[in-house]
Amino acid sequence: MMKYLFIIVTLLSINLNQKTEKLNGRYNYLVEDNNSYIQKDKITFKDSIFVFDNKYMPKGKISYGNVILLDNFINTDLIISIPKNQIEKDTILFYMHDKKSSSANYLDEVIGKGKLIRIK
Repeated sequence: MMKYLFIIVTLLSINLNQKTEKLNGRYNYLVEDNNSYIQKDKITFKDSIFVFDNKYMPKGKISYGNVILLDNFINTDLIISIPKNQIEKDTILFYMHDKKSSSANYLDEVIGKGKLIRIK
């Protein structure tokens, strides 16, 4: 009996941990400009895609790994990285990168930053 209870508890805890691994919900999208943050849009995350309220923005793709990457903006050279430890926070810091950067790995060169603030 205890063995089955342990298995059920283990499965539930694995399931709960997986939910925090994905970005979900609505956020205000702010970009840093001259040391202050300016709200550009609102963004909705659902598992592996994101959508801006601005209807002209394409649906974006989210890649999950050691760093979470947001890709497929109107500016196709732009990619956003989010450190994995930020995902559970209500205010998520992110970094912008240029895919056409001259550095060996474009993720090493930050061209801008911003934050996502959860809309409750």
